[in-house]
Amino acid sequence: MATRYTDTPENLRFLSSRLREGDLVAVPTETVYGLGADARNEAACREIFRAKERPPEDPLIVHIPEAFDLREIARPGPLLGKLREAFWPGPLTVVMDKTAAIPDIVTASLPSVAVRMPAHPALRALLAEFGGPLAAPSANPFAYISPTSADHVEESLGQRIRYILDGGLCRHGVESTILDIRDPACPVLLRHGAIPVEELEETLGQTLAYPAEDAPAARAAPGQMPKHYSPKTPLDLIPAPLSVNDERAGRNIAFLFFRKPDSLAAGDESVFWLSEQGRLEEAAANLFSLLREIDNRGYSTIIAEAAPDYGLGRAINDRLRRAAVKRRTPCEE
Repeated sequence: MATRYTDTPENLRFLSSRLREGDLVAVPTETVYGLGADARNEAACREIFRAKERPPEDPLIVHIPEAFDLREIARPGPLLGKLREAFWPGPLTVVMDKTAAIPDIVTASLPSVAVRMPAHPALRALLAEFGGPLAAPSANPFAYISPTSADHVEESLGQRIRYILDGGLCRHGVESTILDIRDPACPVLLRHGAIPVEELEETLGQTLAYPAEDAPAARAAPGQMPKHYSPKTPLDLIPAPLSVNDERAGRNIAFLFFRKPDSLAAGDESVFWLSEQGRLEEAAANLFSLLREIDNRGYSTIIAEAAPDYGLGRAINDRLRRAAVKRRTPCEE
């Protein structure tokens, strides 16, 4: 059973020692909780895949401390300077060519590595104490809803791991944005996330490209499986506006609105919303925790309303679209 630790100096020294010994530690980030292991330890990183039941073709993100020399694990390109100054520490992951210091298990045998410098103070302190890179995908069973609190981690992985660094609730609530910068003339957005594409394009002064979902470039980023971030309850995603007068209302169905409906029947416990005033930042922060809450209530279906398709709304819709992909039966596989 996992034990929780706060970020006291004594606890950080202890957890750092466990990481050096090849153990796994669930860690808070400003996006979601991650399941961390020494990124240079192949055996430890294999334990991440075992604990999560994660397929080996899905690469991991490597988190680095502020004082770390990035050239030990990657070959930075000319775009990194602008991006680092604007967004690090923070929820931006960049894909670069990797060095031999990172084992193939971390990168799904690809020649690239996805790297970010997280902003969460507890993880920054642990990384500084550890002094090296940590591979850390989301701390949840593969394809399930990402965890945004230590409670979520304990609920999902508490029987499979021993250590959780409890850093409270995650600020952003959706994963990092992933940008492939290997070709400086054509940076490619691989995953919408906590930093909107509009901010990246303004910083770089150029338009970002998008790969096809089945393109080889898309494999360089985690979280690109068609079905991902998914509750156990089947989810249907519809364009806005959603109405509680849907013909399926009253049939043990949960309705998830982007913002609180203007007209809401008193005592209707099947209606949920991501943000009362329709604020994108609040909606993103609430997305995964609210999906978990609904998933635990025993509804037969979740009907979710799409967010506005700009800014953080693109990240919210990406997660909802993947959650809505229907699971195939064995006969269909």
